[in-house]
Amino acid sequence: MSIFSFHKNIKIRLAESFLSSFISSMIFPFMAIYLTSHFGAKVTGGLLLINVFVGIAINFLGGYFSDHFGRKKIIVFSESLRLLAFLTMMLCNSPWFQSAIITFFMMTINSICWGLGGPANQAMLIDVSTPDQRKSMYSIMYWSNNLSIAIGGIFGGFLFKTHLFQLLIGLSVASMVTWTLITFFVEESYFPSSSTDKTIIHHARTMFNKYKEVFQDKLFIYFVLAGIFVLSMEFQLTTYISIRLSKEMPVEHFLSWEFSGIEMVGFLRTENTILVVLLALFATKIAARMKDTRTLLFSCFFFVIGYSIISYSNNVWLLLCMMILATVAEVLRVPVQQNYMAGLPPENSRSSYMAISGLTFNMAMLICSISLFISGYVNKFLTSLFIASIGMIGVSIFYKILPMLNERMKESSRNIA
Repeated sequence: MSIFSFHKNIKIRLAESFLSSFISSMIFPFMAIYLTSHFGAKVTGGLLLINVFVGIAINFLGGYFSDHFGRKKIIVFSESLRLLAFLTMMLCNSPWFQSAIITFFMMTINSICWGLGGPANQAMLIDVSTPDQRKSMYSIMYWSNNLSIAIGGIFGGFLFKTHLFQLLIGLSVASMVTWTLITFFVEESYFPSSSTDKTIIHHARTMFNKYKEVFQDKLFIYFVLAGIFVLSMEFQLTTYISIRLSKEMPVEHFLSWEFSGIEMVGFLRTENTILVVLLALFATKIAARMKDTRTLLFSCFFFVIGYSIISYSNNVWLLLCMMILATVAEVLRVPVQQNYMAGLPPENSRSSYMAISGLTFNMAMLICSISLFISGYVNKFLTSLFIASIGMIGVSIFYKILPMLNERMKESSRNIA
């Protein structure tokens, strides 16, 4: 499906997402290094943990506010706050003034903005798209984000240490462009009933009841849980797998080139990124020839198999081949899984549902932390068995709920029609 057939909001979202992801990936992946140089490793770990939990808490507020006050209002507010934070970060890392603590607080405000605006952004995409468009939309967004992050990460690796001020200027300019596009060109996609005359206590009670309803939607919760278990496989690469390879993998020789486990992790990540960029645009066409049910099940299964073997093996060629398998499965899985996700929430609760879905990343990272903890007490076979079991539980949940998922998708399509 052509990008030109998408709603104007989707086109703007694609453009501003690519720009902001490109600039952000030059800076934020390296901010842990920045904070460590000013506060030390232990304090930095605590600061980043605070950042994560603040983002999670605000995520619930963002979902509720978007469903009760409209998508655009919340997105514009979060982008305005983010622009202010980036301008402050720029000033606090300029040749005239330096403040690491204010920079951290601005990073926290950025996390707050992601929590506020994230559910609204996701809900708006669902609002303005049709079921037939969503797999194409999510495939293009997935490809665009990976491309921008890959390019931005390369530039950031070279420029972050010596040109942070200039990068922050670019980030501020990109944020200004994003704010302008959203404020003046994006259309509101959801008009809730007026909630301005309600008290804070009423909103707190309503928000609690709203999320209580979301958690009572067992099909949705099982779907999110399965997604967490499967996604955790990929995140093992930057946690347990990277540590294991750096310790266990012997120095390998290829022609006149030597490399060890650390370099191998870099190769695997680069391989994954390149393959995603090359294959993601074709994923929808390939998946269109298969039923969504089969695509989701088989892609999740081979995704788990690929990363399970990567979590155990030290053989270079096996690692590279399994990364190909896992990445092909990944690019087939993501648009289908997101398309299912888009069909689950009712219209008046989409942002609240997306807020819960947005916790997938944090919960997957928690599973990776547990894997790392377990690896300190058992051998690598049992650790890999634990990792594989978690992934297969996710696949099993998907298998069990797919009939109900398909029925919900049919109902969603009938309601739109």
